[in-house]
Amino acid sequence: MAPEIMTEEGVHRVQRRTVVLLAAAQVFGGIGTGATVSIGSILAVELSGSSAWAGAVATVMTLGAALAALPLAAVAERRGRRIGQVTGLSAALAGTVLMVLSVVTGVFVLLVLGAAGIGVGTAASLQARFAAVDLADQEHRGRALSIVVWAVTVGAVAGPNLIQPGTVVGSALGLPPVAGPFVISGAGLLVAVLLVLAGLRPDPLLLARELAASAEARLSGTPPPGLPHPTSQAAGRTPGALVRGMRAIRSSRSALLAVAAVVAAHAVMVGVMSMTPLHLQHLVEGPGASHAGHIASGDVLVIIGFTISLHIAGMFALSPLMGWLTDKAGRTETIMIGCALLITAVLVAGFGEGSTAAVAVGLVLLGMGWSAATVSGSTLLAESVGQESRVVVQGVSDMLMGAAGAVGGAISGLVLSWTGYLGLNMLGGVVGASVLAAAFLARVAGRRQSAAA
Repeated sequence: MAPEIMTEEGVHRVQRRTVVLLAAAQVFGGIGTGATVSIGSILAVELSGSSAWAGAVATVMTLGAALAALPLAAVAERRGRRIGQVTGLSAALAGTVLMVLSVVTGVFVLLVLGAAGIGVGTAASLQARFAAVDLADQEHRGRALSIVVWAVTVGAVAGPNLIQPGTVVGSALGLPPVAGPFVISGAGLLVAVLLVLAGLRPDPLLLARELAASAEARLSGTPPPGLPHPTSQAAGRTPGALVRGMRAIRSSRSALLAVAAVVAAHAVMVGVMSMTPLHLQHLVEGPGASHAGHIASGDVLVIIGFTISLHIAGMFALSPLMGWLTDKAGRTETIMIGCALLITAVLVAGFGEGSTAAVAVGLVLLGMGWSAATVSGSTLLAESVGQESRVVVQGVSDMLMGAAGAVGGAISGLVLSWTGYLGLNMLGGVVGASVLAAAFLARVAGRRQSAAA
């Protein structure tokens, strides 16, 4: 059906199908990331022969996601969400193949390249949340976005639990047992690619552009124009995607607040979460327990695993609630709620650093704060800039988000060694309080403008 004659119910039907399909693709695609995070550090040490490379896989995945965000957004801007998602998921699929080859051949470089490919898939997974709101009406944007974010929970939980079955699959295929989980991951990613390639039709972004162009044409009384492409200007005169995205963000106070909320929440979450396992080991076994060559006891691993699982549940399982709050309470108000949760989290975990229970509660609140800020900030960003720059702005936001996570993870160890776990949490509290203050001022300014109008 042509966009200019598509009914409102027809658009809603396409939107519902888009959200369901994106959520399903997130479930299958997320399995690859979960398995890689779980055993990547073990493989890195085994293949490199040095514990110094233990964090290489996680670091490369994070950087890969950050560096791929803007190029994937540029692909989506030119050719639509479907091609952008397929490109990112295909890179992740290739990454799982390289992971298997690295195990078979014992070549460490292939492991690193595979992690980079899976990182590109992570960037595509993040951008799927924006595809969920291309056709959503204002009253339900937060809900649509949060459903796609929630779907990550299944993959994040299933991935680590596929390690044991994966070893059976690897042995059955004549591969090293540790390669099996990546075979399952690759199968999941292949299903995700096929789902998006065949099912994401019509493309939500391209359809939204056509509907907007048709509506504008009806208002102006001119014939409907062709599909507008923001990059249709002459080559050489069009600013780069990063420049265009930053210009659009700076031109909108709402977009600035949205990006600040998403980036700050991610930096605080990664910074505190990445050092919590080490702190818990110190807490249970003593400060000298993490010396070189020491393996944490089984009890400590159980405590760490349980705490991180609760944290992941806080991040993703409650995202539909955060979407409902975003739609009902408001975008800026939910950002404030997210920042308040982050501040509460670091206070509980920091001042309760001597209690494993307090740290676990703090990590749950940290995940909930991240979820509230990310869902509401992403929703606000999607409606704070024009259609012509929306996709590239979303790419810039994800790039900055990934970079903030990488920086937060990198400096958290230094902060922990200088100031301790309490000091690390207090630094996170300062970051959260800064965004909370900015959101409060934006809310006050918005009310003044409404009163003046």
